[in-house]
Amino acid sequence: MDLHRGNLGADDTAALVALAEALADHARSHTLAHFRRDGLAADNKHADGAGFDPVTAADRAAEAAIRAQLEAVRPEDGVLGEEFPPRVSRSGLTWIVDPIDGTRGYLSGTPTWGVLIALADAEGPFLGVIDQPYIGERFLGGLGQARVTGPMGAAPLRCRAPRPLAEATLFTTFPEVGTPAEGAAFARVAAQARLTRYGMDCYAYALVAAGQVDLVIEAGLNPYDIAAPLAVIEAAGGIVTDWKGGPAAAGGQVIAAANAAVHAEALALLADTA
Repeated sequence: MDLHRGNLGADDTAALVALAEALADHARSHTLAHFRRDGLAADNKHADGAGFDPVTAADRAAEAAIRAQLEAVRPEDGVLGEEFPPRVSRSGLTWIVDPIDGTRGYLSGTPTWGVLIALADAEGPFLGVIDQPYIGERFLGGLGQARVTGPMGAAPLRCRAPRPLAEATLFTTFPEVGTPAEGAAFARVAAQARLTRYGMDCYAYALVAAGQVDLVIEAGLNPYDIAAPLAVIEAAGGIVTDWKGGPAAAGGQVIAAANAAVHAEALALLADTA
């Protein structure tokens, strides 16, 4: 049977949500085992030394643990992750995993990296988890759910109501954003926003879903960077597209917005570079 979100029953959806949470729980132990510990080494994926794109034993261990659990309980599902080769789906469903989104932040000891887990069908991601193990905060969205659990208890996720871009808070991870042209396009939006902040990785997307942030704009993303945030934000009432307003699940240029109004304002300023 070729599974997709439309033919999942209530028992199926409950089981998939429970599994997504179990996978996040499993990854927590592996990421926290190395976090803020002396001696954690990082390999540079840029073998030529042109930039620093780190990967650590924690990245590999967390993804390997997730894959092993999926192999045990859902061997027909596909797996797309950052650290290991993909496994082709035989069920119609694919798990998309970034074991540590924000490895640079992880190495620096900041608590804004996260474990990203998403479930997708042929139409794209429809269930997502953004988990911050050190804070103990988990954002989950999809299959009828949109909630955060953490130190302050549990609460529903809901994106911010419309406000003008001039009153908006905007995030991106890297100040240069992408290419010089992409950076210039981002600067046009930032010039109109009330507040611009940098460096939060996946946690910025979680803040969109939680109603704290209006926009995240990035470029050069991979599918595993955006699949879980996309599902969580859409479940919370937000919008995630590429810079042309089209699907964003493939990565590349991505804009995540709390609502259609601020999305349209920002998209108009990005249009020349999309």
